[in-house]
Amino acid sequence: MQHGPAVRRRKLGAELRELRASAGLTSGEAARLAGWHQSKVSRIETGASGVKPADVRLLLDVYGVADAQLRELLLMLAGPDESGGRHHWWHAYRGVLPPTYRDFISLESQASAMSTLETSVVPGLLQTPEYARAVTRAAVGGLDDERLDALVEVRLARQDVLRSDPPLRLTAVLDEAVLRREVGGPDVMARQLRRLLDSAHLPQVRLQVLPFGAGAHVGVTGPFVIFSFSSTSDLDVVVLDHLTSSLYLERKEDLRAYSEAFNDLQFHALSPEDSLDYIAAIGDGA
Repeated sequence: MQHGPAVRRRKLGAELRELRASAGLTSGEAARLAGWHQSKVSRIETGASGVKPADVRLLLDVYGVADAQLRELLLMLAGPDESGGRHHWWHAYRGVLPPTYRDFISLESQASAMSTLETSVVPGLLQTPEYARAVTRAAVGGLDDERLDALVEVRLARQDVLRSDPPLRLTAVLDEAVLRREVGGPDVMARQLRRLLDSAHLPQVRLQVLPFGAGAHVGVTGPFVIFSFSSTSDLDVVVLDHLTSSLYLERKEDLRAYSEAFNDLQFHALSPEDSLDYIAAIGDGA
């Protein structure tokens, strides 16, 4: 199983190694021009350690890379700038978040769009606090109240990406089971369905329901998420969740297969307008 940022570090390292070779420099010469020890260049090129965007800029200058699009791509691979010693907000929860979850949040915070098939629960970005608490308690056994509170706080903090500037564009296909499964009791579920209706009216959110009547579909193998990035499709990634880990797929053929599958799911799902009526009817007890 690959962690998302680890995959990106290796991809970035390989690109930087090729640029160094094209510039006719050894790793030792590149390190000297950058004012570093040779081991730092080696660690970056092998993906053994993370690299700050400022370090990537310096290497690109050393290698004489002037192509603006290429520079933007490589800086995207390095992730958001953390100059001034600031950390991502989720670092405060390192003690309770497993690495795969931190990786997922990192991708979510950087992506411009997210397409998700959900077959069991409401997408985390659209959950109410009560629903998030019930889902977390069921999914992670043996939680004390303090850790449960922290995980729910993280789930709610993640939702800020829908209110950022620009906001994350969320497209979600929900199997009808998501709407029918009573999580947290009838009152919690009723409020959650109303939240879905409210969220669907946001311009950055598109919801479609895949009703039971659609029969078997390509999504029966399980839920998945596709993260897309505005600068280039080379950074797009599919995330498959498992009980104890996550799998990140970045090969073009995998991305193509999952993108085609998601398009097929959208085709067989109800339209966004009909989906709202369907959710409302379930909320009314239909």
